[in-house]
Amino acid sequence: MCQDWVAHTSYVDLVRCFSDVDEVIAFPRHEFWREAGPFLRRLRARSYSHVLDLQGLLKSAWVARLARGAVRVGPSFAREGSRWLYSAMAGPPRRDRHAVDEVVDVVSFLGLRLLEPVFPVRFPRAPRAEPGPRIAFVPCSRWATKNWPPERFVEAGRALQREDGASIFLVGGPDDGAVCGAIARALPGVVVNLCGRTTLVELGGLLQEMDVVVSVDSGPLHLAAALGKPVVAVFGASDPARTGPYGKGHRILTAPGLECRPCRSRECRREDLACLEQVRASELVSAVRDALRGEA
Repeated sequence: MCQDWVAHTSYVDLVRCFSDVDEVIAFPRHEFWREAGPFLRRLRARSYSHVLDLQGLLKSAWVARLARGAVRVGPSFAREGSRWLYSAMAGPPRRDRHAVDEVVDVVSFLGLRLLEPVFPVRFPRAPRAEPGPRIAFVPCSRWATKNWPPERFVEAGRALQREDGASIFLVGGPDDGAVCGAIARALPGVVVNLCGRTTLVELGGLLQEMDVVVSVDSGPLHLAAALGKPVVAVFGASDPARTGPYGKGHRILTAPGLECRPCRSRECRREDLACLEQVRASELVSAVRDALRGEA
């Protein structure tokens, strides 16, 4: 039984790091009309018993429709009219659970035994010489309503450096350089600023070497959780019950007593980002120390 995966060209190398994937078929989103012929020939090179769309968008549904599959299965959360292109749905919509559990509906649909989800991903080793504990900071996401204030990262980082001898690693995308640079300059101890300087595969290799990953709701957070690294996450507008780090051993920090959260909005209706401002640096430092000790 072969298990092939269609992925945006930018994510092909990342998907290749999953041991359960036999072949990765690159979807040329930005050059589709020029590369449509080769893409379709590769997509239709073999037949499948099932084609599973785990994204539920009109674009991904069309890819599933064009593949040579006897059964096309869409996720329960399908949108944009994509459900009309499937021959079956994995299950009824249930938005009161984690996004990973929604995707796992396909396992039940296929009649397979439902086990604890695992993530068979490993990256090339990238050993670090900096002294431990090694702690990664991921301070940025695409939403301002998810981003803990940079000065809180500085306050927490200073405490962890001064009292725990931590080496701090800053990671993020090219657009996060200003924030990561400001945090790096404000920390007096060992700081390695790799923001915008790693590929996704290199980022995975770096996270493998960390003792704890501190993050807002972001992609690296989920990559760290998939690697089994303890995550300390600060959540503002988004809901950790749906998009928090999956699995055990993680710690979620939120502002208590705010009826407006999770608002799931890019803009704060209160205009004060209280859900983030009320999370103290001392809380995060305590959570990191618990994670380092392996305490629940």
